[in-house]
Amino acid sequence: MNPTPILLAWSGGKDCLMALQRLRADPQWQVVALLTTVNRTYQRTAMHGVRRDILHAQAVALGLPLLEVQMDWPGSNEAYEAAHARALAEARMRWPRIRHCAFGDLFLQDVRDYRVRQLGRAEWRAVFPIWGEDTAALSRRFVGEGHRAVLCCVDTQQLDAAFCGRAYDGALLDALPAGVDPCGERGEFHTLSFGGPLFARDLPLRPGESVLRDGRFQFTDFLLDDAGAAGGPGD
Repeated sequence: MNPTPILLAWSGGKDCLMALQRLRADPQWQVVALLTTVNRTYQRTAMHGVRRDILHAQAVALGLPLLEVQMDWPGSNEAYEAAHARALAEARMRWPRIRHCAFGDLFLQDVRDYRVRQLGRAEWRAVFPIWGEDTAALSRRFVGEGHRAVLCCVDTQQLDAAFCGRAYDGALLDALPAGVDPCGERGEFHTLSFGGPLFARDLPLRPGESVLRDGRFQFTDFLLDDAGAAGGPGD
């Protein structure tokens, strides 16, 4: 039986990377592309604030095409849903059999319900490959398998700003305060994946400016360092 084509909603972080790994290990699915919302005004991914050139470098290193949901800033939820629907229609033109989109969500039921409703309006179905995973075990497995990521955004109302920009590794997991989810599922932090077993090569990143936005969210800017070694921050 031919595998079922599926899109993967791609934030650039560790959870969607683990969802990709799970999907690729399941013969039922064939991931055909990554789907990402991009802030057209700032040329960065929504939420995580990752530069668009890094997003494209991730897609190349993972061997997948990238579909972008282009959004102006500021934008309404209605505008987002319309842009998302257009991207799904584009995907159907490229892959006529496609009717599924996967997400790296872990346990927030309201988020899952929203995904299901949104896709359902376009007669698509949502898939959650790592839903219900124990986040402590998942985070340790991510590190233990050699996946590489950094914290690119921290909600300073939930976690100290000093964590922003750090490598997502065993030392960071050990240092997280009690009550902070080790996968940041409640929005405590967001990550940027840049290497490991799923990447054809590690992305050569270097940290840039770190700034506080909206009096709450600490962002560390990461840049592609084409002149540097393909190892990662601090290598």
